[in-house]
Amino acid sequence: MVCSGFTRLAAAFVCLWGLLALPVQAQTETEVDLALVVAVDISFSMDTDEQALQREGFAQAFRSKLVHDAIRGGMLGRIAVTYMEWAGSPDQKVIIPWTVLDNSESLMAFADRIASTPLRRAQRTSISSAIDFSVKLLEESGLNATRRVIDVSGDGPNNQGRLVLEARDAALAKGITINGLPIMLRQPGYLDIPDLDVYYKDCVIGGQGSFTVPVRERDQFIEAIKTKILLEIANLMPGQPLISRIQSPQRTNCMAGEMQWRDRWSN
Repeated sequence: MVCSGFTRLAAAFVCLWGLLALPVQAQTETEVDLALVVAVDISFSMDTDEQALQREGFAQAFRSKLVHDAIRGGMLGRIAVTYMEWAGSPDQKVIIPWTVLDNSESLMAFADRIASTPLRRAQRTSISSAIDFSVKLLEESGLNATRRVIDVSGDGPNNQGRLVLEARDAALAKGITINGLPIMLRQPGYLDIPDLDVYYKDCVIGGQGSFTVPVRERDQFIEAIKTKILLEIANLMPGQPLISRIQSPQRTNCMAGEMQWRDRWSN
């Protein structure tokens, strides 16, 4: 009987301790100005030269003094970033886990990790799965962020997984902003679409202050990535608004990629 009473008392103590510990755990969350998921397309439509340029662009962005200054200029003076790669719906891989960047040393180390990771390529293009995976990363990050942003780069439309509009709208409902880097270095060909920048505006990006930075020339690639990262960290937009959903009707078919893939296998 004594043992039974002691067991009940211990259980009650553990339960009480757990309730008291909850506020403490919440207080220990890392506070940052920005939680940023860098979501990078590695599908086979990206050739190795493009992938190398993309990697170099992100590495240079986090080495940039302008980016360092933008971080220091935030309310807290620190951000958290994770770098992930994606292709088809079953293929998302975190390359660099959540890392707090609050000084030059941490930024340089983050850039070096991006630059030193071996390149890889995979099949299909699922922007929707990349967004869903990014949302999960944000929700499980343990970060208390003033802003939460997903930075999606890619060179083609969604052709696998759920509809990109569904994934986008689910992310926006959680207060997450999605920005885009549509890569348009080649003439549209097999399973590509013209005006990928318009597709990204209408179907991929959204949320407060969302924008795209299209890349149309190879020699613009690195500078475009650096500009985009800087704008995201500084919470700025390009000179001209690139999206106005209320005033502008949808101009592109957000199922274009799925229809292309269906047509390929129906012939």
